[in-house]
Amino acid sequence: MPANADQPQPDPAAKPTLAPTSNRFGLVYMLFACLLFSLMNASAYAISLFDAALPSSMVSGIRILTNLLILTVPALLGGKLIGLFGDCRVSLWLRGLFGSTALMLSFAAIPRIGPGESAFLTASSGVFVMLLGPLVLGQKNSLLVWLAILGSFGGVSLLFDTHNSHNLLGQVMALSAGLLSALAYLMVARAGRSNTPQTVIFYFCLVGLFVHALYFSRFGYRMPGNPESWGLLLLVGLFGSGAQHYMTRAYQSAPAALVSSIGYLAPVLSLAWSITLFDQIPGQTALLGAALILLFGVLLPFLR
Repeated sequence: MPANADQPQPDPAAKPTLAPTSNRFGLVYMLFACLLFSLMNASAYAISLFDAALPSSMVSGIRILTNLLILTVPALLGGKLIGLFGDCRVSLWLRGLFGSTALMLSFAAIPRIGPGESAFLTASSGVFVMLLGPLVLGQKNSLLVWLAILGSFGGVSLLFDTHNSHNLLGQVMALSAGLLSALAYLMVARAGRSNTPQTVIFYFCLVGLFVHALYFSRFGYRMPGNPESWGLLLLVGLFGSGAQHYMTRAYQSAPAALVSSIGYLAPVLSLAWSITLFDQIPGQTALLGAALILLFGVLLPFLR
């Protein structure tokens, strides 16, 4: 799932300057978040190589469980567990539903199309936010924003492989994850700033565990069959949780538009790991599509 889905919507009035020290710290935090998100995707793909029979739902389930434990154990020890529930508004629960389903789909896409391509398609969440913003939040888009949205979806279309049903299914999953992540992002925007980032992530984990429990009760589950898979599962959980932490710090320290644009480094790094570690080199058309998504995705927050 995209990194920025846990954060408040970018402020159109925020100026992307690097003068304050806090802005520079925000950029460093986001760079760490992008690196950790890319390592999470690479680890998730490596699991499919060590244990091809392990369902992706188990990978996403462990990822969510690890994040939940990291949140709740310190809160429980400090007597602050109740505070994680915030104001319990409906948009928080919907954020958890959309976000956890997006995570399941993105992890299901990674073994099919690799960490690089899936990351770029899931990063379309930023484009979907701009597309749905007028409908959900009543915000208006300028002509330049609409042109950038069209350019981004032009890049998405170049990534789709209609000649291979296996790849096509993975691409549809990754793009659907982008759409659901955008809906989760918009739910947080509708909830306003009455809840902390920790509360938002808590609902993502809480609802996510319930969604996975329903899935396992219907389709069953399978535990990892070797130590390598267990180790990689732990890395997926730790990388994902660390990325959430640094991303939250980044949005607290720097203008949202700037942090959002830096966030597109994550799919670039995922593509780099895909090429260097797994020898998955995209074709020229796919690279052009990824470049268009990157270009317009970075521009969109500033055009808003």
